[in-house]
Amino acid sequence: MRADVTSGRAVGLLLGLIDSEDADRVRARVGLPRGPSALPASVVLWMLQEDDPDLNAVVRRLLSEQDTALRWAILDGVAFAPGRLPAIEVDPVLRRDHEAPPVPDRVARLGLVPALRASASMAEAREATSLVYRREHWQTVGEADRENSLPGYVRRALCVRPDCPPSLRAQFGSRRRFDVRVRQAGILAGPAEYATGHGPAPDVLKVLSLGQVMFPRRMPEAEDALRPLVRDHLGGREEAWAVLAQFVGTFHSTAPELVLTAGAIA
Repeated sequence: MRADVTSGRAVGLLLGLIDSEDADRVRARVGLPRGPSALPASVVLWMLQEDDPDLNAVVRRLLSEQDTALRWAILDGVAFAPGRLPAIEVDPVLRRDHEAPPVPDRVARLGLVPALRASASMAEAREATSLVYRREHWQTVGEADRENSLPGYVRRALCVRPDCPPSLRAQFGSRRRFDVRVRQAGILAGPAEYATGHGPAPDVLKVLSLGQVMFPRRMPEAEDALRPLVRDHLGGREEAWAVLAQFVGTFHSTAPELVLTAGAIA
């Protein structure tokens, strides 16, 4: 049974109070996304790809304490936009109020790749992968995995990260359990998939309504995906828009299905 958005957030908040491995197992069993936020993980990545210091400060507040690598990347000025190499400016308030977390003892002692290979639990894998956040780190991980496959715990911890390069996620392999975890983590191919295939429609449209502020570079992909449906099934028909306005707050399926339903009823 799919939990509604409100109860999902409530349960997610309480799950944040127990052991992280137990919480992940429960979320996987009941179909809840990771963390209390309703934002799919990929939306956070699209925001980071703006490489805007002010927006990054907002993103950091949205991240959970478990998102160590992304929090560290923001503090370190890592650029997320494809093709951008120079470090970006970091909000001075973040630099003043937050220190980068220390390198875990096990990773400092063994080195990154040996620590990844020695990870015998999800806790150890998360500890080691918290040091993977720069482009060169991802390249090192990819080369190590091609040389000799990394442990399943490590691949699992990395594949559900929004900043995991799609090519590396594909390199880890397409297994049903991995695919399920990736979907549950809210990893999406792009804003077009989010706009047309994600639900419920009220949540998706609420996020997209802020897209020009949150991820303006990627927002046109969502608009282009929805525009033909809106023009064909709603257009200038006032009665169709009236039906959509009546349904939009409680519609549980996707935005395209909302548009098609409103158009058909009208």
